[in-house]
Amino acid sequence: MFLRYRLLGFALVLLVSACGSDDDATDSLRINEMQVVGSHNSYHIQPGEVLFGLLADVLGQEAAEAFEYTHVPLEEQFESQGVRQIELDIFWDPDGGLYESPVGLTVVEGDDAVIPGLDLPGFKVLHVQEVDYETTCGTLIECLENVKRWSDAHPHHVPITILIEAKDDEIPDPLDLGFLVPPQIGAEELDLLDVEIRSVFPESQMITPDDVRGDRDTLEEAVLEDGWPTLGQARGKVLFALDNGGGKLDAYVDGHPALRGRVLFTSSPEGSPEAGFMKINNAIGGFDRIQRAVAAGYIVRTRADSPEGREARDGDTMRRDVALASGAQFVSTDYPVENPDFGTGYAVQMPGGMPVRCNPISAPETCTALALEDPDRL
Repeated sequence: MFLRYRLLGFALVLLVSACGSDDDATDSLRINEMQVVGSHNSYHIQPGEVLFGLLADVLGQEAAEAFEYTHVPLEEQFESQGVRQIELDIFWDPDGGLYESPVGLTVVEGDDAVIPGLDLPGFKVLHVQEVDYETTCGTLIECLENVKRWSDAHPHHVPITILIEAKDDEIPDPLDLGFLVPPQIGAEELDLLDVEIRSVFPESQMITPDDVRGDRDTLEEAVLEDGWPTLGQARGKVLFALDNGGGKLDAYVDGHPALRGRVLFTSSPEGSPEAGFMKINNAIGGFDRIQRAVAAGYIVRTRADSPEGREARDGDTMRRDVALASGAQFVSTDYPVENPDFGTGYAVQMPGGMPVRCNPISAPETCTALALEDPDRL
């Protein structure tokens, strides 16, 4: 755990003791009344030098730069970078082996090159099939087991949110190399997504739509009238959200009104029975909308930097600072720590140096960050 975090935590614990405070006040805070940093495409490793050069030649340098970032393994993000929200992109592999020999790998290493561990059926985790496939955990189950291992070892952590994007788009094949067209992800596959998640996390370790909705008719009614779970109820747990709209969102909701029986929350519009979580990625253009949504009781995810990473390269912190000020509970970035190759010092961390702070829009005035996540109790 990074030194600054531990030293600050120690100082805050001393202050809490001196003031005679206890955990009850902190644990009564609602989980939507906090704010954390999230990592975007949290599994991602940028393509190697040779493949990156080929991508730049074919796509152009600026387009290839969208792949130019690397995250450390998930457990290390939680432990040393203060990340408390992650994102996983998943592809369906019904028989196994579809993604074990991507074209980019065979071009660089030869026709027999294979990524180990991808031969079994199930969801695979990667960014773009064939060309941007390097990852710290190759399957959804492996990624979730990594999260669970850290969570089990740190039962006092604030809830970790796992955003999942289901992918099946065909990509351009300008050199006619025979790029794979991913199997489609529909209602049946989304049912299997819930099954895979539940194979790793027991119900007792998750916050699900059923938990939040309670006896209310709709999830939105529960969120706006009763509120989200408290921190005391949510410590050591995970929460899942679907990063898809359109047909995949409809397929996930169909047959599950107000997300009954489902694992994942959905980015559903205000006024729908499933509303509670929403993505508003443009923190600048959506600033007022984010603030209104957070003040009303919704949980919002926004982005501190663009997919191309221009802010990190230019050292431009405006979007980051607006995202933090917006009150969005999850501020997602490719740079929870700076990329030294850019030399700009750009990084996204919670003000004050802790992994979590009181939400600037929704937290009560009595909230302090003193014991939201004490590093000595994790």
